[in-house]
Amino acid sequence: MRAKSTTERIKAAARRLLDREGSAAVTMRRVAKAIGMTPMAIYRHVANRDDLLNAVAEAGFDELAVRAAKAVMPANPERQLMKVVDVFLDFALDYPRMFELMFLERRKGARRFPGDFRAGKSPTANVSAAALEAGMRKGVFRKDDVWEIVFEAGAMLQGLVMLYVGGRVEMQQDDFRAFCHRSFRRYLNGIRK
Repeated sequence: MRAKSTTERIKAAARRLLDREGSAAVTMRRVAKAIGMTPMAIYRHVANRDDLLNAVAEAGFDELAVRAAKAVMPANPERQLMKVVDVFLDFALDYPRMFELMFLERRKGARRFPGDFRAGKSPTANVSAAALEAGMRKGVFRKDDVWEIVFEAGAMLQGLVMLYVGGRVEMQQDDFRAFCHRSFRRYLNGIRK
């Protein structure tokens, strides 16, 4: 097993701080202390805090995309979309602060709707888009703008997760998952052919 590079150690320390305390805790000084470096030495490996947070967020997107790719997807497009909801919920509930950084915090360099999505630059949205397009081809869903639907559905999930994580939803986790499923089924009913 190869030793981690200094840059990898920096990103790993930033991720640990993020997971424990949120993005505000990810400062160059605290990351440096966590790995036994001086704050100035980190700048040889990472340009600035924004770049570090972007790298951590991108690692989160990679992790989420791998989870989606490993998920056994049913043949039915509607069930595929619900499976994607489960993959996202699992990730969001396992790593709520990472989910917040990835989807809700302003970040320089973050992908933007609609251009980056339509260009296929969102590894996580691409999974939902493929299932939705398959459903439209098979006549399960009405033909419509795939990327707008993916973005709307993603916004609904992100909003529900943040309300839950923020303590604004008074449900146990299993009840919250069931609520998310019902919400998405209602949404899918609206686009069903």
